[in-house]
Amino acid sequence: MSDSTAFDLFANDYDSWFGDNRDLLESEVRLIAHAWPGKGEALSVGCGTGLFETILAREHGIHIQHGIEPAEGMAAIARDRGMTVNIGTAEAAELGEGTVDILMYNGSTSYVPDLQTAFAKAHRALRPGGHVVVVDVPRESGYGVLYCLADALGTWDHPVFKGVKPDAAYPMPFVKAATWHTTAERIAALEACGFEIVRTAQTLTRHPVNAPHGVETPRDGHDAGDYVAIVARRA
Repeated sequence: MSDSTAFDLFANDYDSWFGDNRDLLESEVRLIAHAWPGKGEALSVGCGTGLFETILAREHGIHIQHGIEPAEGMAAIARDRGMTVNIGTAEAAELGEGTVDILMYNGSTSYVPDLQTAFAKAHRALRPGGHVVVVDVPRESGYGVLYCLADALGTWDHPVFKGVKPDAAYPMPFVKAATWHTTAERIAALEACGFEIVRTAQTLTRHPVNAPHGVETPRDGHDAGDYVAIVARRA
């Protein structure tokens, strides 16, 4: 099953999972708002159902009208939410040259095996001084380690997860479709493409069992968070 096939077949499960984890969703949205680099035309690469973009516009005044998404099922939901979405992957989509001020990859780089190809396209697509915002689960984090173990075992229904996994675990099709990168790998790929790292920020600093219960205030750095934002600038 390809990445896009998983998200086509289970598109509604994505929003349903966040519906079961509303505090976690709010913590992640606040992280993006905290890290957002300023005003300008923005594009969301791997926009999924447009859930985050809708909340960012409504609650934080961050408007991201356009998206790229490989899964038709996810894109259809995003379009229903008012976004303009083109079908394509981060590696293959035509983003143009000097077309936008901000590119956001929210939770999508875990489904991009070739980060450097994707970030090279991002560098060309940004106007001089533009920013890329990469937000995702690091492989070295508590969630990242759980997801890698679940992928290796092929199920959440294993005794090793008793008392360890969250009540509403991330759907297995999405876990198995992912390539979990470390924060260091994401930073290295950005720098290899000519980006300057401006800042990092993080949230979900509690154990994954407890992270869904209570909204967190984001803070700078990437030493403890299970969801990390990297902000980088094109010179």
